[in-house]
Amino acid sequence: MSSTPNESTPTNTETKQPEQQQRPAVVKRKPVFVKVGDLKPGTNGHTLSVKVLTATTVMDKKTRSSFSGGRGGGGGRIAECLIGDETGTILFTARNDQVDLMKAGNTVIIRNAKIDMFKGSMRLAVDKWGRIEVTEPASFTVKEDNNLSLVEYELVNVTE
Repeated sequence: MSSTPNESTPTNTETKQPEQQQRPAVVKRKPVFVKVGDLKPGTNGHTLSVKVLTATTVMDKKTRSSFSGGRGGGGGRIAECLIGDETGTILFTARNDQVDLMKAGNTVIIRNAKIDMFKGSMRLAVDKWGRIEVTEPASFTVKEDNNLSLVEYELVNVTE
């Protein structure tokens, strides 16, 4: 009797494997590219193709510090980059490895970006779920007189 369960166990495993292989494949949807001029506060999931105009390093901590304020306590780099397309410009906050990709003159595709509010103005950022990739130079000219990061927003509570 002890040999019967051992013989049936492999057949159960074999019958389960084909069921797992018959799962439908994940269908990826094409990204919908948005323009910088269409960005609104509190939104996320944006995919943009932009040019990097300027990149200014704000913080560059390479040593481990107990006063770093971060979760890991390690060093970190932050750069503020002015990026834009033919509809306007916005400040992008690049963190750590993103700083190396955001060099002035590069054309980048930013995927799954979100709008962060900093001192009442919009900043674009990419967290661990997003992606930045350098691409071939774009043909558009950046509209530099429409900087969305210079517009100040104020949170208004609506009471009924």
